[in-house]
Amino acid sequence: MADRTASLNVPEFTVSEVSSALKRTVEDAFGYVRIRGEISQPKVAASGHCYMRLKDESAVIDAIIWRGGMSKLAHRPEEGMEVIASGRLTTYPGRSSYQIIIDTFELAGEGALLKLLEDRRKALAAEGLFAEDRKKTLPRLPDVIGVVTSPTGAVIRDILHRVQDRFPRRVLLWPVRVQGDGAASEISAAIDGFNTLQKGGDIPRPDLLIIARGGGSLEDLWAFNEEVVVRSAAASEIPLISAVGHETDTTLIDFASDRRAPTPTAAAEMAVPVRMELISQVQEGGVRLGQSINRMLSENKLHLAGLARGLPNLTQLVEQKQQDLDGLSERLGAGPARLLAAKGQELSVVAAGLKTTHLARDVKRYDSQILDLSNRLGTALNRSADRTKERLEGLGARLDSVSPKRVLERGYALVRDADGNSITVAAGVSAGAALQVEFTDGAVDVHVGEDGPKTKAKKPTSNATHTKSEIKVSKKVEGRQGSLL
Repeated sequence: MADRTASLNVPEFTVSEVSSALKRTVEDAFGYVRIRGEISQPKVAASGHCYMRLKDESAVIDAIIWRGGMSKLAHRPEEGMEVIASGRLTTYPGRSSYQIIIDTFELAGEGALLKLLEDRRKALAAEGLFAEDRKKTLPRLPDVIGVVTSPTGAVIRDILHRVQDRFPRRVLLWPVRVQGDGAASEISAAIDGFNTLQKGGDIPRPDLLIIARGGGSLEDLWAFNEEVVVRSAAASEIPLISAVGHETDTTLIDFASDRRAPTPTAAAEMAVPVRMELISQVQEGGVRLGQSINRMLSENKLHLAGLARGLPNLTQLVEQKQQDLDGLSERLGAGPARLLAAKGQELSVVAAGLKTTHLARDVKRYDSQILDLSNRLGTALNRSADRTKERLEGLGARLDSVSPKRVLERGYALVRDADGNSITVAAGVSAGAALQVEFTDGAVDVHVGEDGPKTKAKKPTSNATHTKSEIKVSKKVEGRQGSLL
């Protein structure tokens, strides 16, 4: 009974009251802490807040970076990154858990930075961003040089001074921050901005870019290790020289650039040659060229003199040819007479031969050829005449088969009117018309009676007499051939 009474004296709390009390206790006891651990399962929500876990060998604590704090971080949270996170502890009553709200974090020592740097280098190299075949050749003497660096540091002054000493060129500065928050994005935007300039525009497009910064710690140079800067350098169409830090410093932009300079001053020396050295080289080249020309002319002069010694004396050559010309002139004067005499003898021999054997043989041969051709011509004419005769006989037979006389011989007659037109129907004949009837042996003239022709057929009588249609035969016409057409 006493235990029950004692339990009734214990204060009673709601869940929310206990959760609030725990929250106040944790926040009061651990107002601001620094926790070292390894980032696990980082995830950025649609709201922009980043949720993750910090862990070590034996424990895990939830962590949150609000959206406003994400933009202030020097490094983006990545899986496996060992960091020292600074913030405040609190609880989350909805899950009965505690967590740290991270304001900032830094990599846990240089070893963590180097590991992150090496992992990023391997990943970018696997994409081919550092391949040698992507490297571009630097221009021999650029007209315009673009420089991406801080406008207030000693780097830009060293570059301008060195360019001016060696070979004055036009230099365009794109001012950026070279460390701290937002430095990487500004450097990347400067590289992309120079590449977007158009040739011949108001702002000239550089022929060469120099990305430069002075020396510093690994953390100070970290902006040049960011992926966005490396990708912009690799994608640059303008040849690019990286000059970040001192000779012993190495950043990822050095692998993506077309040429790495150990210092900004060395980058300026790579960008332009020494003007006086070029002038000296040109002068030396001019002297060597003049000497080569003089030597070539001397050698050619000696060679020409040697060739001239091998040529015959011109006077002697002309005199010899004159003597040859005199001899030819004498021979030419006597030549025609001798030629005519020789040809006359040859002609006499030919004429004598023609009068004898050759002429008789040729005449006999020609007679034989003429006789043969005459026989062949007669045979050809007879054969052609026979073929023509046969063809005419065939055509005559065909013509005779369609002749109107053959029709008249079968008992038919051809009737014509006074104008010679053929009449084929009785209705075409009027009373008193004069007609001509042609038979196989001749033609007769007839006259139609006053009653006109009869078109109705009648049975013939024994006495062949005419009725009212009296036909009068005027006369017989012989030797006239009509046509059935």
